[in-house]
This record gives sequence, structure tokens and C-alpha cells, in this order.
Amino acid sequence: MIRIAQFSDLHYNAKNLVEADRCFSHAVDRAIALKVDAAVVSGDSTDHALDLHSPAAERLARNIRRLADHCPVLMLQGTFSHEPPGTLAMFRLLGGRYPVHVADRIEQVGLTTEGRWVASEAWCFTSLPAGLYALFSCVPTVNKAVVAATVGASLAAQAVGEHLALLLRGFAASNQVAHMQGLATIGVSHGTVFGCISEHGVPMAAFDHEFTTGALFGAQAQAFMLGHIHRHQVWENQTTALGGLAGHQCIAYPGSIGRFHYGEEGDKGFLLWEIAMDEVRFTLEPTPARRTINIVFEGKPDLEVLREAVLREDVAGAFVRVRWTVADEDRHEVNRAAIQKLLEGAAETQLEGRIVPVVRVRSAGISQLASLADKVRAWAKSTDAKPDPLLDCLQALASQTPEAIAERALCRTGTPAPAVTPDSTSISDAQCQSELVF
Repeated sequence: MIRIAQFSDLHYNAKNLVEADRCFSHAVDRAIALKVDAAVVSGDSTDHALDLHSPAAERLARNIRRLADHCPVLMLQGTFSHEPPGTLAMFRLLGGRYPVHVADRIEQVGLTTEGRWVASEAWCFTSLPAGLYALFSCVPTVNKAVVAATVGASLAAQAVGEHLALLLRGFAASNQVAHMQGLATIGVSHGTVFGCISEHGVPMAAFDHEFTTGALFGAQAQAFMLGHIHRHQVWENQTTALGGLAGHQCIAYPGSIGRFHYGEEGDKGFLLWEIAMDEVRFTLEPTPARRTINIVFEGKPDLEVLREAVLREDVAGAFVRVRWTVADEDRHEVNRAAIQKLLEGAAETQLEGRIVPVVRVRSAGISQLASLADKVRAWAKSTDAKPDPLLDCLQALASQTPEAIAERALCRTGTPAPAVTPDSTSISDAQCQSELVF
């Protein structure tokens, strides 16, 4: 039996450094304590291109070296936007007690009983090398741009899936031979399985995903270790596929090593695989991922409801995000300071307000009306407003002097009116008592 620790989606970078390094360091400690025979990193070790002098690159290399001092390590090329081609090349040079093999092309790799890696010259072995302990079939991230350039952009998505299915079936012969020789057979890849669930609970059911479970089982590998999706999930096949000898088969994502975004569902950790001649099983070993809490309001944040949520969820030490949606005219009524005060015990607070802009209603044909009064009536009808007060104001503006309008407004507020010149329009006390709506 071989015991393999599978890590995935470490996403080392400056922003994620604390979370990624805490969780991966814990996972490496645990894997060493469990005395695993080999370690696999199934893609996205970094979040983007890293400078060699960056703390994230140094911390990642340090943990990979710790693994390599304990057991052989296989690192798979992940998504190109996270791991630009060539990013993983430096890990071949770490010089640990055991070698680090970087699988950045489609290939098969054998692990010898002495803990060394033997890679196929082509995409698979024509005959298995002697002295192997396990056989790994590696399919790194597929460059869809190359496929699109060959078959056309409109056919690229379907072509990728079809060619990968053919490739995986091509691995079946080698895996069957290896299984008959008593070797553990493992597939390693990075991509999306049709029908899997994202870390935010969204089913991934588009037609541009790389794999189907049928295609993966068709490789006749006992265990298929996947990366890319940040949520742990598994598929099992209890029957022999395609008349082969794989027997019990498992496909699994370990999920990301830590919790890097708000709203991620499921536990975080790495997988401890145990693969024997007739059995394959795994356990999810948890990591100390940060705890995140989402509090969402459909309207303006209710401080009393927020206070109850704080007591119920125990936000002490958690990473809390509060979201709300308000109209543009109510945006200034949100008391951010009060929200921050209620969340004082949280490790981090993130306040996100969505502002719904005021939508101006246009009245069709209003520009073609002759008089301003007609335009006011048309606008009032389209906005369900009362036109009479507006027309009264319009009439006052047209028939009275600015001084008279100002004097009437001052009479309503109780402010002494300015002296009226002899040529000004006089305003009676009765007029001052009347209500004028502007």
C-alpha cells in the first residue's frame, strides 16, 4: 500500500500569504507526522507570477523543501493565469533528500522503490520501467488557446473535452499493465469536472469544462487527484470500467488549502490517500483555515438584527463581511461607524454597500409639447405625481416678481419681510397666511 498526501490550490501571493502559509505549513507538518510515502501538489501553487525575492515565493519554497526532505514530491502545472509557464521550474532545483518532479507536460511518471521519479519520453510509457512502486498519469492544464488556433474558437471548448477523453482512454493500457504488476495507479490533473460544485455552491455545468467523470474513470487509474475547484468533493466507481482491472476507483478534489474568499462553503484541508492492490480510500485532513461570516441585508442595515447576528455567530476572531443594498437617496443613512463598532472583536471586517441608482423616467413625446405647462402635466402623469401644485408654482413664477415670491416665502417661515419699495407688488396679510407650494 502507498500513502500519498495530495495538496491543491495553495495560491501563495502577498495578499493570501498569511492564510496560505499557515494552512500549508500545518498540512506539511501533518503529512510528515503521518509518514506519507509521496506528496502531490495538483496545481495552482501560486496565485500569480511571483518575484523570487518576494516573501510568498520564499515561504512556498521552504515548505516544498520540507516535504522533499521527507518524501518524493510531484508538482503539477496549474492554471496559466495563476502559474505562468516556467513558474514551477525553480522547484526542481531545491535539492532536498528526495527529488521534486514538475509535471508541466502530458506524461506518465513512475515512482521507484528508491523514491526516485522516472518520466516517460513521450506522453506515455511504451513499456513500464523496472522497479516501480506507483505509476502517475499527469495531465496539466490544457492551453485552450492552442486548441482554438487549431480548430477555431467556436469549436475549441468541445474539442478540448473530446481530445482529453481520448487521451485518458489512451492511459488505460499502461494503467492496466501496472495494476496487474501490483503497482498503484494514480491520475493527476487540473481542471473542471462537468457537474462539480464550486466553493460558492454553484454547479459547474457548462459545456466548456475539461472533464466528465466517465472520461476520468476511463483512464483506469485507481485514484484520480484533481485540482482547480476549491471545494472538496468525490466521485466513486465500484464497478470495473471498460472491462479493465482498475476495480474500485475514486476521483476527488481536496479543495483549496485555505479559505481565500468570503462565502466559500465546505471544510478546508488536504487528502491522505491510501492505495492498495484492491482498495483505494482517502480522508480529508483539516487545516486551520480562517473562519468567514457573511451577513447580508436586502435593504439598509438593521443594527438590532446585526447585533443579534454578532451574538449568534460569535464573530470573535472571524473574518466578517456585511453587505447591503440601498437606494441612492438613502446611501447616507447607513451608519458605517456603528457597524464597525458592533464588529470590534472580528479579525477583519469588510463592508460592501450596493447602491441602486435613481432611474429617471422619460415621458415619451414631452419635447414636442408647445407649452411648459403641458410638459409639466406630461411629466407628472409619467411619474404619478400631482400636477396642480407644480402648475401653481409655475404660474407664480410667470406672473409675480422675484421680490414678491421671496416675501411670500418669508411670511410662511415667520422671517421679517424686507421693506417693500413703492413700485413693488404689495402682498396682503391674507396672502402671507396662504400656503404656497414650491
